[in-house]
Amino acid sequence: MRESPINSFPFAKASGDALRSLGVGGQHKSVLLAEAVEWLGIQKPAVIVDGTLGSGGHAEEILRRLGPKGKLIGFDKDPEAVREAAERLERFGEQAMIIRDDFKNIARRLSQANVHSADGVLLDLGVSSMQLDREQRGFSFSKNGPLDMRMDPQSALSATEIVNHYPEKELADIFWNFGQERHSRRIASRIVRERSRKKILTTAALEQVIFHSVPRTYRYGRIHPATRSFQALRIVVNDELGSLQRFLSEVVSLLKPRGRVVIISFHSLEDRLVKQAFREFERQGLGQVLTKKPVVAGEPEIQENPRARSAKLRVFEKA
Repeated sequence: MRESPINSFPFAKASGDALRSLGVGGQHKSVLLAEAVEWLGIQKPAVIVDGTLGSGGHAEEILRRLGPKGKLIGFDKDPEAVREAAERLERFGEQAMIIRDDFKNIARRLSQANVHSADGVLLDLGVSSMQLDREQRGFSFSKNGPLDMRMDPQSALSATEIVNHYPEKELADIFWNFGQERHSRRIASRIVRERSRKKILTTAALEQVIFHSVPRTYRYGRIHPATRSFQALRIVVNDELGSLQRFLSEVVSLLKPRGRVVIISFHSLEDRLVKQAFREFERQGLGQVLTKKPVVAGEPEIQENPRARSAKLRVFEKA
């Protein structure tokens, strides 16, 4: 797909009704919106990269502050997110460009677009409510749908493939390593037993297998017993930690002097990778960590958007 300013992007002219008929247009609230944009430290004119465009909430606020000569380049591998962001950002015309790709490929794709450095880069990691709320995407057990979880529907690996074909030990390792699920072995064992009778093809079917795998005392705790296992599967299906590691290995070289990278994470494994990478950048004399402790959401935002409770924002500025 050829990338272009969004006023000529193939989905940019679609009406709101047309997009909603495609299942696009849910109300996703950007977490730590004001904080993320403030920490980017935008100085007009600037080139800002949004590596996880989503529905365009952060991007819209950034574009408001860039001035007429600024430019935003947004990345997302989810085609539904690209459609929704294109409609939302259409009024900014050539100031905004959308590239449908994983943020791990930002360096290469920017080079291809003849953009060699940026004043700021933003990542808002994790899954969006837009993805969670659409049962056909298969991210959540709260609504029954096909067991999918792919952010990019064209990618080969889905949750169905993992659940129905991976060996028991590998399943247990996934649930433990990426979900910190303490009953990982019991869950993996039950999955293998159940799939030998009938393939597990829906989110509801997997939720029931997990629910009946764990001890009764664990079934009615603070979080649903399937939460960590679903999270682990999503991380593996989309290679989320691999994408983050590759991004972190290249991001400093993308920044102009005094340029900043702002990352919002929702999972302890992601936050640990970000924290360690930023500390190493600082140790090497590449710049400084501006957030010695992560920025977190205040109680008013958490009340309005419970997803914000687990968000942590960290910032690094290049020397």
